Amino acid sequence: MISTELREEAKNRVREAADIVQVIGEFVELKKAGARFTGLCPFHAEKTPSFSVNPQSQFFHCFGCGESGDVFSFLMKYSRLSFPEALKELARRYQIDLPEPKLTDAEKQRLREREMLYRVNEDAARIYQRYLESPEGENARDYLRRRGVPEEQAKAFRLGYAPGPEGGGWNFVTARLQALQIAPADIERAGLAVKNDRGGYYDRFRDRVLFPILDLTGRVVAFGGRILGDGQPKYMNSPESLIFDKGRLLFGLYQHREEIRTRRLAIVVEGNFDLLMLAAHGIRNVVAPLGTALTGSHVRSLRGYCDEVVLLFDGDSAGLKAAMRSVPLFLAEQVDARIGVLPKGHDPDSFVRAEGAEGIARLVAGARPLAEFVFDDLVRQHGLTLQGKNRIVGELRQIIASSSDQVQRSLMIAHFSEMLGIAPAQFEAGLQAAARPVPRPAAPNRLEGFRDLPRKQRQLVDFLIFYPEFAGELIASGVEELVTSDEAREILSCLKGLTGAGSCSSEQLLVGLPAASGIREYVAELLIAGSQAEEGENEEGPRQMCDELLLWLRAERRQKESADLMRRINEAQHAGDTEELMALLRQKQEMGKS
Repeated sequence: MISTELREEAKNRVREAADIVQVIGEFVELKKAGARFTGLCPFHAEKTPSFSVNPQSQFFHCFGCGESGDVFSFLMKYSRLSFPEALKELARRYQIDLPEPKLTDAEKQRLREREMLYRVNEDAARIYQRYLESPEGENARDYLRRRGVPEEQAKAFRLGYAPGPEGGGWNFVTARLQALQIAPADIERAGLAVKNDRGGYYDRFRDRVLFPILDLTGRVVAFGGRILGDGQPKYMNSPESLIFDKGRLLFGLYQHREEIRTRRLAIVVEGNFDLLMLAAHGIRNVVAPLGTALTGSHVRSLRGYCDEVVLLFDGDSAGLKAAMRSVPLFLAEQVDARIGVLPKGHDPDSFVRAEGAEGIARLVAGARPLAEFVFDDLVRQHGLTLQGKNRIVGELRQIIASSSDQVQRSLMIAHFSEMLGIAPAQFEAGLQAAARPVPRPAAPNRLEGFRDLPRKQRQLVDFLIFYPEFAGELIASGVEELVTSDEAREILSCLKGLTGAGSCSSEQLLVGLPAASGIREYVAELLIAGSQAEEGENEEGPRQMCDELLLWLRAERRQKESADLMRRINEAQHAGDTEELMALLRQKQEMGKS
């Protein structure tokens, strides 16, 4: 069994090696602001950046929603990982060997399953890619040439080919993965094999060009396949698994994230080939959902990379319905969105082949704001008769109610009311009824416990937050007896536990405090504001401050003991207890000599 010291040492090595700005910067656009970095919070919708990352202390805090923590906390929340999974992912990324952790059987099983799923998908991607490039893959290569996909583009996206039964049998990839010592059950869990009634396995993907789907770390988690012949379904994705959630991942986001970040604009298309062809024409700020409608998680992912999203949809009824469904998502996440409708008979793939990158650029430049596009489409559907206006108002109310920004809602109410010729108050009355929030009891303000502390006590608590390595000395000198607020005592209790465990840092303190508490918020806000030590301050500064606080503690304790002694002297005097009184007076005399 690996000792606690070794596990802590490995965890600290990973924390020290992991650059929190670099890690978070893969998901959030961060800008330098003094000693800190700021950006839009990935955990709640906002227009003004309130998310802050402190590279010196290696932690983050959002002043809007209160989320805070270290690099492990961020990955756990953003990527929905357990702590062991986040630790392992960071160790892999920074090439740090980890001792075998002490995990529960369930945690070990989950980790094994995740790692096996990654392995199965990666090995399968290599097998499919090699087959596409082999002489037997000529049929699939010819199909890609006819679609206009350049060879270098196919390699960049690691395209592959799963042969049909006549070319590779019913278990082409299953047999090859088994030859790599992978169990059929693991291949099935990855979604690449299907179990038949007789207990055997056959391939899920047959006679399909395959697109490996990557997560935001660049690992293969699933596949999307386009059939070559006339079979159905035309497009097929891997089923969801422990590592694949199609409602969270976007095809092409890993490959195009830097281009999207640079341009501050993402183009959303509906299909994998649409994306591939735009990329082949030099348009590399494109993503596509994975066979599902856009979700709030998709929009939230894009918000970390860009300021605006343009949707390129077909002009048919399905495309318009997709646009309508996406409006509440963009409003709720406070992401600006526009829609470019393709000419009749075109999808992005055919349009870019006909008009080139310039045609797509014109379409993007002329894209209309999503809410206004939807309004015009509602007018086209219902007309501006009395009955038509009633229906338009009903549908617009649902859309506006989804906006999380009161100013944005007010502007839309004023704008659409004017266009419909009705009073804004009438429009808003129905909206307020639809959007009335469920009342919640007000949470107690835990920060007041800190603000009401005497100045010196608050200075002492703040010092311990910045320099927890001195906690042992100060606790041994009686700091717990002098701090008066419950909130400050909770911090001291956490520090005491960390010190007893042999490891204590500001980040560990932050993570150790209750996640939804005002105490954690106070610590995060204090740390994010920057260290008390100015840049370039000598290393003896904190030691000197600690010595000064120790002197103050001793003086305070002496004063408290003196006051307590005087109280007992007065009590003995009033009680007429001469013997007790003389003993206490001698004690007072001795105290005066020391």
